[in-house]
Amino acid sequence: MASRKEERERLRQIRREAEEREAREQRRKLLLGYGVAGILAAAVIAGILVVVLSGGGGASGEAHINPTSGSTNGVPTDDRHGPAPPPVKVTDLQTAAKQAGCDLRLHLKDEGHTHIPAGSPTPKYKTNPPTSGPHVQPPFQQADGAYSEVPAPIDFVHSLEHGRLEIQYSPKLPERQQLELRGLYDTLYSGTLLFPNDQMPYEVAATTWTNLLGCKTYKGAITLDAIRDFGKATWGRYGGESVDAFGPLTGPTPASPSG
Repeated sequence: MASRKEERERLRQIRREAEEREAREQRRKLLLGYGVAGILAAAVIAGILVVVLSGGGGASGEAHINPTSGSTNGVPTDDRHGPAPPPVKVTDLQTAAKQAGCDLRLHLKDEGHTHIPAGSPTPKYKTNPPTSGPHVQPPFQQADGAYSEVPAPIDFVHSLEHGRLEIQYSPKLPERQQLELRGLYDTLYSGTLLFPNDQMPYEVAATTWTNLLGCKTYKGAITLDAIRDFGKATWGRYGGESVDAFGPLTGPTPASPSG
């Protein structure tokens, strides 16, 4: 028969083994908790990166809306990505317009600078798309940016008065070609607007105040050259209002594009 001393020692050993098992179990649970927390943290970081890279902070996917230049007037923005345009090959506007089969009309008659209330009916402009004439009163001029729908003519005509370049395209243009124009826009977005227009007789057009480049057919690189040449020749020079009247422009412009 075991003595009392031996019995106490046996019970002490049993308690020690139980405590060690409990300690091991607690360590296992703690490490498991750290692992789960790490997985959750990684998931949160990945989610943040997805938001940023999908347009929350990446300039290539933004519509480049400049709220200081006017209002979006509720028109949806175009946040698509477009490919970078090829380098300019034809730098003479007249030559590029001819090769692209575009109608180039410079120094058109100024149809006036009258301000009219927001929501007014569209005036009877003498060109399509319009290049001058009565337009919405401030601050409802269409803000610089890329849009997925056509703004009201009285809104984007006011933007022209402030030296803007407006690139317009038929919504029937194939997606690939629309994205090529979107990529071009990313290289000269300051002081520029891009939007579809289903009311004009062109597949692609570019306008500044009293100037029009209208292309019946989009022909790829040469059409892009014609638009860039048109922007360099006319952007910021007409309309009577400064392009930086609403504040300094940040980013590439038609006069100094990137790429």
